Amino acid sequence: MKLEKATFAAGCFWCTQATFDKLKGVKSTRAGYTGGQKKNPTYQEVCSGTTGHAEAVEVTYDPQEVSYEQLLHAFWRSINPTQKNQQFYDEGPQYRTVIFYHNEDQKRLAEESRDALSRSGKFSEPIVTEIAPVTDFYPAEEYHQEYYKKNPTHYNFYNAASGRAQYEKKIWDQKQ
Repeated sequence: MKLEKATFAAGCFWCTQATFDKLKGVKSTRAGYTGGQKKNPTYQEVCSGTTGHAEAVEVTYDPQEVSYEQLLHAFWRSINPTQKNQQFYDEGPQYRTVIFYHNEDQKRLAEESRDALSRSGKFSEPIVTEIAPVTDFYPAEEYHQEYYKKNPTHYNFYNAASGRAQYEKKIWDQKQ
């Protein structure tokens, strides 16, 4: 079995990790930081918005069980792609949405999926999600890993209060 990696920034990495961990074929995920200049940043440094890093999740998956296109589908359904430097109530460049591609095939598929979503008419505002080459990935502190499992009460409150779940239901569950 040859595993592959995919990396996504979708706002808060707690919610992003929970999204990808649910998918059959995803073997592991790591919350962390990527896309910036600072080596080995801490959570506090990234939260300051000055490192250039985004909160992200590195996904290790088996392409025989889940395709990159399926990962992209899950990504798009978990974000508001029209918000720049923000996802729901988390604001700042560290919460921007980015598909970090690992190879040219991933880049092509990401661009195709973005363009198809843009043409779909689902959004009245332009899609601002970035597509960029992956850079060094720095794992977040251990207390952030699988936060939704370690602190389910706080995570569920945060997820509900952020508006993410309501947005997903409104945008993706409506009939068109």
